[in-house]
Amino acid sequence: MMGHEIDLKNYEIRTDLILDSIENKSVDIEKDIKTSDDIKVTKVFVDKDNGKLLSKKEGNYVTIEFKDITDTGNKDKLTDAFSCELKDMLNKLNISSDASVLIIGLGNEKSTPDSLGPKVIANIVVTRYLFVLKEDVKKGVRCVSSISPGVMANTGIETSSIVSSLVKEIHPDFLIVIDALAASSIDRINKSIQITDTGIHPGSGVGNMRREISFDTMGIPVIAIGVPTVVESSIIVYDTINYLFKHISYIKDNQSKNKLIFSRSNYADKIRDKDLSLEEKKEISGMIGELSDSDRQSLIYEVLSSLNYNFIVTPKEIDFLIDRLTDVIAGGINNSLHDEV
Repeated sequence: MMGHEIDLKNYEIRTDLILDSIENKSVDIEKDIKTSDDIKVTKVFVDKDNGKLLSKKEGNYVTIEFKDITDTGNKDKLTDAFSCELKDMLNKLNISSDASVLIIGLGNEKSTPDSLGPKVIANIVVTRYLFVLKEDVKKGVRCVSSISPGVMANTGIETSSIVSSLVKEIHPDFLIVIDALAASSIDRINKSIQITDTGIHPGSGVGNMRREISFDTMGIPVIAIGVPTVVESSIIVYDTINYLFKHISYIKDNQSKNKLIFSRSNYADKIRDKDLSLEEKKEISGMIGELSDSDRQSLIYEVLSSLNYNFIVTPKEIDFLIDRLTDVIAGGINNSLHDEV
C-alpha cells in the first residue's frame, strides 16, 4: 500500500447521468431493467437518502442505452422505445392528454456537441398558434409551444429567467427540456438517452451550471431529456487504463489459441467482464495499479485539471450523430404528445 494518503475528495468526476453516479459511488439501489434487441432500458427511483449519496435530486430516472443509430432500422426502433418511455413518464406524472406544454431546447447551436436542444426544437410540431387563433384543432393534437433561448454568454440573461417569464406569460401545464449532457464513461457517449422528472441545470454538460429548471423553480412538472455528447479527457485516460487491464486479461485467457484472438468486431463485449488481480495490476503499473477505481479516476482528474489539460472531448463523427439523435428525440416527442402524429 502507499505510504501516505492522497485527499482526492476535491477531484470528484462530474457526470449528469444517474447510472454513472450509481456505478462511480457503488450505491446499492433497485433497478428495473428490460432489454429488447440492442436497446436496454433502466428505470431508477432515487429517494432522499440515495439522492444525498449520489448528489442527485429525488425522482424518477429512465436511461435508454443503445449501440447504433447509423442504421435506419435501429434508429426507428430507438425512436419507438424513446416515445414509449416518454409516454410512460407523462402517465407517471398524471399529465392529461390535453395538457399544454412548452418545450425548451437548451444549448448553443453554433457548437455541434451542444446543439442538440436547438436542433430538436427546429423539428417539433408546434400547435399553440392554432389554439390562440381558435382554429378547429383535431382531437388528439396537443397545445405545444417551443423555444430555444440560447446561452447566457450570448443573451446575458439566465436561461431559467427566460423560461420562468414564458411560463408566467403563456401558462403551460408542464415543460419538456432538452439538453446535451456530460458522462463519466466513454461507453455512454452518444449511446444513451436519459429522461427524468427532476429537472435540469443548463450548462451542466460543460461544467457551467446555471440556476436549475425544475418543479421547484417553475411550479409545474418538468421533464428533462438529455444525451451525453461530451466527456472529459481524464475519463478517456482512466477508461484506457481499465481497457488495457481487460485486454491483457483477455490475451492471457486466450493465449493458447492458434488464431487471431481479438479484432475490432464486438471486441468490447468480449473483454467487458475481464479484469486483472490487484497483484497483476501492481506489476504492470506500479503504485497506480494499487489504487481503487475511484481513487485512480480522481488522481488522473487531479493531474490533468491542475495542468488545464482536462479538455471536454467529443467524437469526430459528432455532426452525423447529432443529426440522428435529433431525429430520434424530436420524432419521439412528437409521437408522444400528439395522437394524430
